[in-house]
Amino acid sequence: MVRIRMQRMGRRHLSYYRINAIEKRVKRDGKVLENLGWYSPQAKDKAKQLHLEIERIKHWLTAGAQPSDTVMDMLVNQGIVDGTEWKAQKAARIKAVEAAAAVKAANPQPEKKKKK
Repeated sequence: MVRIRMQRMGRRHLSYYRINAIEKRVKRDGKVLENLGWYSPQAKDKAKQLHLEIERIKHWLTAGAQPSDTVMDMLVNQGIVDGTEWKAQKAARIKAVEAAAAVKAANPQPEKKKKK
């Protein structure tokens, strides 16, 4: 499965990210299928923070590529993808995590004794 995700570049405290189409099982800095843009969070000008190859991103999405959560947020904010279904899925996941945390808090596990 192909994912559209970010690859960290730059140096310490001055990072930027490339947005790539990459196989799901490949490491973060592994072999890239195609570069689809970049994101520079430190750029002062908003216009220079994000660059996306919109046509190629749409091509990969129609081919079945799944964007990561962060990339999906960027695509929704840029208006490339409809965000209504995405926001509903994200809200459902957050609700499920909160419910699991509530169940875990209601049923605490007994502490294990440490071996001496």
